[in-house]
Amino acid sequence: MIEKQDLRIVFMGTPDFAVASLDILVQEGYQIVGVITAPDKPAGRGLQLQESAVKKYAVAKGLKILQPEKLKNPEFLEELTALKAHLQVVVAFRMLPEVVWNMPPLGTINVHASLLPDYRGAAPINWAIINGEKVSGVTTFKLQHAIDTGNVLFSAQVPISDDETAGELHDDLMQTGAQVLLKTVAAIAAGTAEERPQPALDPEKIKHAPKIFKEDGRINWQQPIDKIYNLVRGLSPYPTAWTTLQDKQLKIFKATKEHATPSVAPGEPVTDNRTYLKIAASDGYLVLQEIQLEGKKKMEVEAFLRGFRLGN
Repeated sequence: MIEKQDLRIVFMGTPDFAVASLDILVQEGYQIVGVITAPDKPAGRGLQLQESAVKKYAVAKGLKILQPEKLKNPEFLEELTALKAHLQVVVAFRMLPEVVWNMPPLGTINVHASLLPDYRGAAPINWAIINGEKVSGVTTFKLQHAIDTGNVLFSAQVPISDDETAGELHDDLMQTGAQVLLKTVAAIAAGTAEERPQPALDPEKIKHAPKIFKEDGRINWQQPIDKIYNLVRGLSPYPTAWTTLQDKQLKIFKATKEHATPSVAPGEPVTDNRTYLKIAASDGYLVLQEIQLEGKKKMEVEAFLRGFRLGN
């Protein structure tokens, strides 16, 4: 058993999703001896260096920050060793080499936004919604060689509503993940944490969550409307599902679905050029609500139609 104030923790994370987990450890009085996050990257039109969400938080709290380009860099490994951490916590970071995850005596734990073993990979939140799941969740586990395969410590389920987007589920899981992490760290400190091997499921039955590329977001209008609607929800607000309209890319941030027998071929738009714009699928319509045409700003459909006329 290690007292809370004596447990030395190194936290590794980069995006907003990780901030809630870091914050709850800080608020609960755990000793964060170092924060590892991605190097600052140029972004925007001016290509000014942007700090990660985790770095901004760590700076505000006066925490020690390391931003290695390469995790096997000898200088970084020396700095990491010098922190003398008992435990490392990883939330939305990158793959760690064994020399890093095997360093602390209590090991390295990861907070993953799915109910493992399903949705191992880089985009579990997106794929859960794309696949029409009704339940998601968060799992904490011990890191080992193969990605997202380590022994499970704790997990918690989170329901997915019928119209929930990836952005909304992200925020739900972010808060749940912080609570599950707090429970996990407390159990490890108390020496009561129990590790459970992940179920050995048939590899063909495990649902995966690979990185999402632009082509994954292209809508196939020959598919059923439910599947298209799930794709839109699962890629909103980023990287967004898309199609083409008059030879320009059209991103779809928000839409509803309409079950009907379409009066036009799949992929064809139907509009009154004033209040609605919908696109036919195989068994219904996707009713667009918030969209962005290539070269234009994101806007509501009514505003879009005021400056863009479609022949019908």
